[in-house]
Amino acid sequence: MKKDTETAVEQTAATERGHRKRLTGKVVSDKMEKTVVVAVGSLVRHRLYGKIVRRTTKFKAHDDRFEAREGDTVEIMETRPISREKRWTVVRIVERAK
Repeated sequence: MKKDTETAVEQTAATERGHRKRLTGKVVSDKMEKTVVVAVGSLVRHRLYGKIVRRTTKFKAHDDRFEAREGDTVEIMETRPISREKRWTVVRIVERAK
């Protein structure tokens, strides 16, 4: 019972802190313990030539339930620093890999 109460308190505290960034990307690696690497794509305009260029940024995200697998599309949310490079956590799996 205590664990359910703690989870409810954490969720309430997270919503009270305000809006956090959420991104959607594809899991490119799940070889680490409780960590997945998520590639998030974006389109940016080239400064000089004006051409639209596709950029990919990789984020390390916390996955404590070991649910996300390589190839899955997931939604990640910004969180407190968990380790040197981990500042995101997996919120949900949008689509499983085929």
